[in-house]
Amino acid sequence: MVLPRLWRRVSGWREARALQRHAIPDALWATVLAAYPFIATRPAADLEALRTLTSLFLSRKEFHGAQGLVVTDEMAVAIAAQACLPVLRLGIQAYDGFVGIVVHPDEVVAPREVMDEDGVVHQYDEVLSGEAMGGGPVMLAWADVLTAGETAELAYNVVIHEFAHVLDMADGEADGVPLLPNARARDSWIDCIDTEYERFTDRIDAGAEDTALDPYGAEGVEEFFAVAVEAFFVAPDGMRREHPALYELFAGYFRQDPAA
Repeated sequence: MVLPRLWRRVSGWREARALQRHAIPDALWATVLAAYPFIATRPAADLEALRTLTSLFLSRKEFHGAQGLVVTDEMAVAIAAQACLPVLRLGIQAYDGFVGIVVHPDEVVAPREVMDEDGVVHQYDEVLSGEAMGGGPVMLAWADVLTAGETAELAYNVVIHEFAHVLDMADGEADGVPLLPNARARDSWIDCIDTEYERFTDRIDAGAEDTALDPYGAEGVEEFFAVAVEAFFVAPDGMRREHPALYELFAGYFRQDPAA
């Protein structure tokens, strides 16, 4: 049919234009790779694809600095490259559900309210280094983004964590289950991640401290998914050793094998 072919031509033209307008200079790309070794050690083909995807990300998203922070090109590329790592094989369309990225200089204190089973409302403050909301925006603390190269050995990466939540919420719910092709795949995913989550929380409840995944993952299965995705991309060896079944599940979903 003529219409689909025309759409593909227009889409290809738009993508080529976006890549041209948001091309990343060699020196800037080299600076970002030097700051984040878990990216730099990827195969050359992956890096080439990631650079292209990062340019597309920059063309589609809007960065806003908070509290007087000015988001520079280097900051935007650093965030975009880390955000694109999980969707290297999935495609940039996985992030089509939002546009805005708000960058704070440091952690943010957010007021919260929660109602208990008796209907009593409790107010408290929560310290956040990042937050992803359905439909956006994604909030990030630059101080944590900046040190992501150093904290990778701790399986900590705020950008990947929050963008894992974006993938998780693609089916409308933050439940540790991303958008999957069919009910069978979803059932298999739930069986695996629920089992892994229960084992992990049992270890944390027993007082385990030296875990491959951040203990924060015990807060809920949606946080377990996010911290496991962090570890999968920035500290894959430990994650594969402690959670081999979950590692294989992620390798199939992301179509990547970072520990290889």
